[in-house]
Amino acid sequence: MDKLYSSRKQRGQKDIQARFLAAIAFLACLAGGPQPVHAITLSQSDALRIGKKIWQNECNGSVAGLTSWNEGENFASLGIGHFIWYPKGQRGPFEESFPKLVIFISSRGAKLPTLLLKIDETPCPWNSRAEFLHAQHTPEMNQLRRFLADTVDVQTEFLIARLQNALPKMLVEAVPSERAHVQGQFERVADTPQGCYALADYVNFKGEGVLHTERYRDQGWGLLQVLEGMHQTGRGATAVEEFSRSAREVLIRRVQNAPAQRHESRWLSGWLQRVKSYSRD
Repeated sequence: MDKLYSSRKQRGQKDIQARFLAAIAFLACLAGGPQPVHAITLSQSDALRIGKKIWQNECNGSVAGLTSWNEGENFASLGIGHFIWYPKGQRGPFEESFPKLVIFISSRGAKLPTLLLKIDETPCPWNSRAEFLHAQHTPEMNQLRRFLADTVDVQTEFLIARLQNALPKMLVEAVPSERAHVQGQFERVADTPQGCYALADYVNFKGEGVLHTERYRDQGWGLLQVLEGMHQTGRGATAVEEFSRSAREVLIRRVQNAPAQRHESRWLSGWLQRVKSYSRD
């Protein structure tokens, strides 16, 4: 019986790794960018634990929180990672990720709600936060929430694949003399499931740090900038603790550099609590 259980466990581990590798290749092709250079391997239980933590961070772990539109923003935030979806004619400095998520989920064979069937051609159907809030209890919104609640596992695969694809993008953007340093810091943090959670949550939370539209006073606040601010060599808990500290410094700098009219200091306390959680299992 023990041998049978062990064999099944090994097959399950291979299955989740194969799905992640397929996910990574799919996202790399979708983005048309460089191929990933570091393989992240996680058990299915660790991957789902990461997804649930990110769901808690973004949506308080609630189904209702899977469909949000924050005050002062011009886009909907959907799914466990609050993936961005812009309405027609709207754009901003932040990358639109929800259509990529839906295409990814569809590639896994999931049935899409009617609202999302032509997402590669259709913008967010709500043109403002007021319209979005007015539609909270419509059949379309309820169907969308159920779809997002039923695909948490695939959304987690998307987040991990997105994290792995982030590394080659960051290496392209980094100063050549810093590339080995950035890759080394990424790998020491990714060495544990807790570190993978920290990396996946932060890149989803504040981006890769490679877009020049995501800068204040020419200084970014993404994963690249956090890794550039790290200098130690220890792995395990030591690496995650340093990552948490560096993320804190980057976020404080972002708020200091932000245009006064954005009033970003109102969010800083929550941001700092979030990155503090990275060093707590």
